[in-house]
Amino acid sequence: CKTELNADEVINPLNDDVAAKLAELTNGDMANVVIDATGNQKVMNSAFNYISHGGRFVLVGLQKGELSFSHPDFHKRESTLMSSRNATIEDFEYVMKCLKEGKIDPKKYITHRTSFSEMINDFENLVDPKNNVIKALIEIE
Repeated sequence: CKTELNADEVINPLNDDVAAKLAELTNGDMANVVIDATGNQKVMNSAFNYISHGGRFVLVGLQKGELSFSHPDFHKRESTLMSSRNATIEDFEYVMKCLKEGKIDPKKYITHRTSFSEMINDFENLVDPKNNVIKALIEIE
């Protein structure tokens, strides 16, 4: 991530205590924006703890189960919970601009493909965390 996405800092949840490292990097303020694209229930539930006062949590990943968090903690931080459909037209335009300028290489994120005619049959496999899907591309025939 640090090299490919030109990130200043990277937190690896396999090696780092995410909350402690994030607190260290932000002088205890935590993250203004937390984006979850994992779809992993445990990760999504934990991520509520990484949001700063007035911060936003954007859910991109799909989770079939229930998410739980402390409403009083979330509320007192005046946080905002958003789903990925809450992106504005300006957000999409910015992403398209980055794609056109080569700042983002989408091929690095497409780990699985399916055809339009098979997408319903393949859906369960595509949302199963065991299959390590980052992004699935549906090819229109």
